[in-house]
Amino acid sequence: MKKYWISALLMFQFIPAFAETVFVKMSTSEGDVYLELYQDKAPKSVENFLQYAKDGFYDGTIFHRVISTFMIQGGGFDANMERKETRKTVQNEANNGLKNLRSTIAMARTNDPHSATSQFFINVQDNPALNYTGDQNTRTWGYTVFGKVIKGMDVVDEIRFKPTGAKIPFRKDVPLETVMIKTVEVLNERPATEE
Repeated sequence: MKKYWISALLMFQFIPAFAETVFVKMSTSEGDVYLELYQDKAPKSVENFLQYAKDGFYDGTIFHRVISTFMIQGGGFDANMERKETRKTVQNEANNGLKNLRSTIAMARTNDPHSATSQFFINVQDNPALNYTGDQNTRTWGYTVFGKVIKGMDVVDEIRFKPTGAKIPFRKDVPLETVMIKTVEVLNERPATEE
């Protein structure tokens, strides 16, 4: 019986490590954005994002879609507007109770609810139309929120108001001045959020 309890306690020690919030620093050409990611709420999406970050995939990518009243999207194209090759898709986790509120980060996808790969977006206002409401179709599935900005929304707002236009392969909403993601770094501890 004693051995059972020791084994159970040892196993328990590893559970909080998974449930902990992960902190990330995204350095952009406009400044730094700090994120907290919710492993407990969106484990597959967070694992996916962190793997791309650790692989250096995001380094040198851009924010290629910017809509000032909606969101800023990045993580899929380089400065030459070339799409980067990605890993397999991630299961949609939008039914995790998290909402697409201002400052949250969510997975971008195509019309297929389960098509997210590397691209993400940061909501610059509350976007309730992107929230999960059911499994019926692509609209009701919504978009998986997996974290939020805890410092640097001033940087996000700087990006959101950049002049946009057409750049192949897009007909609109591309910043005319390149907005670069320099690095995405996983941090060992929560960053100071007060200046």
